[in-house]
Amino acid sequence: MDANSHVRHPKKISAIGEFHRLVQELKLDGARFRHYFRMSTTQSEDLLQIVGPHLYKNRTNYREAISEDQRLAICFRFLAKGDSYRTIAFGYRVGVSTVSAMVEETCEVLWKCLVEINMKLPTEEEWQAIARKLELKWNFPNCIDGKHIVIQAPPNSGSLFYNYKGTFAVVLMALVDADYRFTVIDVGSYGSNSDAGFSLYQPWGGLQGGSLNIPPLKQLVGAEHLGTSLHVIGHIQEGIF
Repeated sequence: MDANSHVRHPKKISAIGEFHRLVQELKLDGARFRHYFRMSTTQSEDLLQIVGPHLYKNRTNYREAISEDQRLAICFRFLAKGDSYRTIAFGYRVGVSTVSAMVEETCEVLWKCLVEINMKLPTEEEWQAIARKLELKWNFPNCIDGKHIVIQAPPNSGSLFYNYKGTFAVVLMALVDADYRFTVIDVGSYGSNSDAGFSLYQPWGGLQGGSLNIPPLKQLVGAEHLGTSLHVIGHIQEGIF
């Protein structure tokens, strides 16, 4: 026997990984598939139809490209469970650097393909509808709601992420409607920025600059003496990811 006969070809190694074995079994069991990926098989298939063409890589005689559905599976697994790249690489029998590149690329493709479908910038009329529902459901008139979530900053980042609370943080800002659905988001601002400083950056500068289609200010019913107003309710949530 050849001394190197025990060494598996990379293509064969990938073929015995989780995607070709476990994931195919899970597709036959909707509950287990949802637990593994935190989405249904139908949602997964719909997303593959939308983003698959943008993830396609040419196959050659010298290189068998990883399929679009396996790329999505690796990315979904990372997003669903937060497993480390190394853990996913072991399970799917691919390289750690391959997992890292796939997750970054696939997330970028997902955003570009889905943002206009799921997070299209509201029109002035839609903002007004959001404000009306916030008043009816939460008793806050002339209001659109905002949250900012603080997470642990990356290592070796200097003082860029050092905030006024004495911790290092990355800030994730979002506007949500009365049902907690995202309407506008901004990811990755430095924790060193003050609360007031966020108004200098997009998309928050658009609150007053007009680029977010925010409706004109209006009077509060029963408090006309206070003049016109439009409020953004702010929340701060802290946690370590």
